[in-house]
Amino acid sequence: MDLRFGDSKPTDEERAAIDTLLGPPESSWEGADRSDADLRWARGGREARERRDLLLPGLHAVNDRIGWISEGALDYLCRRLTVPPAEAYGVATFYAMFSVKPRPATVLHVCTDLACAAAGASELCAGVEARLGLGSGVSVERSPCLGLCERAPAALAIKAGDPVRTAVSAPATVERAVLAASSPDSAPEEPSAALAVPQAGRAGPEELVLLSRVGVVDPASLDDYRAHGGYTALRQAFAIGPAGVIREVTDAGLVGRGGAAFPTGRKWQATASQPDHPHYLVCNADESEPGTFKDRVVMEGDPYSLVESMTIAGYAVGAHKGYLYLRGEYPRALERMEHAIGQARARGLLGDDVLGQGYAFDIEIRRGAGAYICGEETALFNSIEGYRGEPRSKPPFPVEKGLFGKPTAENNVETLVNVLPILTMGAQAYAAIGTGKSTGPKLFCVSGSVDRPGIYELPFGATLGELLDLAGVRKRLRAVLLGGAAGGFVRPDELDIPLTFEGTREAGATLGSGVVLAFDDTVPLPRLLLRIAEFFRDESCGQCVPCRVGTVRQEEALHRIVDRTGAAAASDIALLREVGRAMKDASICGLGQTAWNAVESAIDRLGAYE
Repeated sequence: MDLRFGDSKPTDEERAAIDTLLGPPESSWEGADRSDADLRWARGGREARERRDLLLPGLHAVNDRIGWISEGALDYLCRRLTVPPAEAYGVATFYAMFSVKPRPATVLHVCTDLACAAAGASELCAGVEARLGLGSGVSVERSPCLGLCERAPAALAIKAGDPVRTAVSAPATVERAVLAASSPDSAPEEPSAALAVPQAGRAGPEELVLLSRVGVVDPASLDDYRAHGGYTALRQAFAIGPAGVIREVTDAGLVGRGGAAFPTGRKWQATASQPDHPHYLVCNADESEPGTFKDRVVMEGDPYSLVESMTIAGYAVGAHKGYLYLRGEYPRALERMEHAIGQARARGLLGDDVLGQGYAFDIEIRRGAGAYICGEETALFNSIEGYRGEPRSKPPFPVEKGLFGKPTAENNVETLVNVLPILTMGAQAYAAIGTGKSTGPKLFCVSGSVDRPGIYELPFGATLGELLDLAGVRKRLRAVLLGGAAGGFVRPDELDIPLTFEGTREAGATLGSGVVLAFDDTVPLPRLLLRIAEFFRDESCGQCVPCRVGTVRQEEALHRIVDRTGAAAASDIALLREVGRAMKDASICGLGQTAWNAVESAIDRLGAYE
């Protein structure tokens, strides 16, 4: 592909997809037919460059309509936004869901990650590939985690067109996956989000706080949400003011639920106090950690709670614009959130005058496109701004210079929805849930070798064994992976570990975002570790040498151990330790710093290669 502006022209369909997003071009400098006026002056340069953040939506528009991004389409989009084609090509090739090479209009993504691998993803892939061979009009792609772990194995079909059509098959069989790919409109409807919450209908209302409305309210109905306590917290926020909201969140002891566990009140206070304006709020809904699906369930089952939470957070930090960065692999969550935001805007709960309080706030959804690294906050900012999703060096920190170089508060979905009970029940009552250092309820994603996989809500301090008792472990437990691919393994005799940030830390493990993957003795552990290594190799953004090279060397060593080729296992384990230390000490962001965790814990705690 020529990385300069060339002579390639978009097709009518490609042009229409881009113009639908950006509007028709005003001059030949943006791709319109040349007029006499265009020979006298150039228009749109600075204004177009200020719209670079529309590059990712523009790539989505073409990919959704055509199924891939041609040279002509990319060239036209670059002219419209005054973006150098070389840079746009770097962005387009950064994301797994885009293709710059011709491919069929229908793509079937078959998950091969941890939970699905344990549920027979390899056999599913082989069967689907045999059925959908060359000439079928379907491209079968082996995919990292699709966030459907409670229904593993899983597949997602995306058929390009106007409109783009999607179909989820989970739990997938060869026949169901082929049907979803061949005829997305005829595929069975997805089950209710409540089926992902085993406690729904079993636990009393006092036992569930964050999930109390999932399966109870109609996720499409704003009136139903308000009838079940919706927007009580926002009214309370307006009553106590921004400083009062931050004080309540601080006193409640709320910390980030994405894994870093940074105090939310401190982050909000630091953002609110910045003299530079405007301020931004970003909700990170790009949960791509293998085994994580809690944010999806909340957005599908209780979307208005996130809209209300983001409004409160924006009010607290002085932001008038919020961005919801949503995984590209979550079509139903996207549909539910678009509907909820539209309804809230139509009813005066978003817009220029929220609830008649003189506060302006609105939410814009930006879709990710298959890049785990964009879960890191600064990589997410770069992605929204139209650049490759590579992490930034800190300082400056996002509260000082975040999205578009302005003060930004970034939180994930679970963190934000915790703000609602804090304001409705009060900081003191909220802090009484859990432990002194880990307050409130926590959502846990349980999958793998269990009878009742799904999202569980428990107060901080419950033990790992209590959680697994609720889920029902199958057969003989071999190991439990805490924290997902970036977490670590624990043994079956360590189930008394308290599920708190400090408790898991003292046990030499990590809680992470709340992933709990159970594996019985039928799961081949070495192959599982190799899949983790492959995941990090694929998902490394390549910006820093320790991660870019280290993830490859880690995978190579594990291949030799699994295949029993090359040097003896002991020397490869020594190499793994050396590479792991280098990645942990020298990588720019958490991906490289944690890429060795699971392998290290499997060697040291489980004796995986003894």
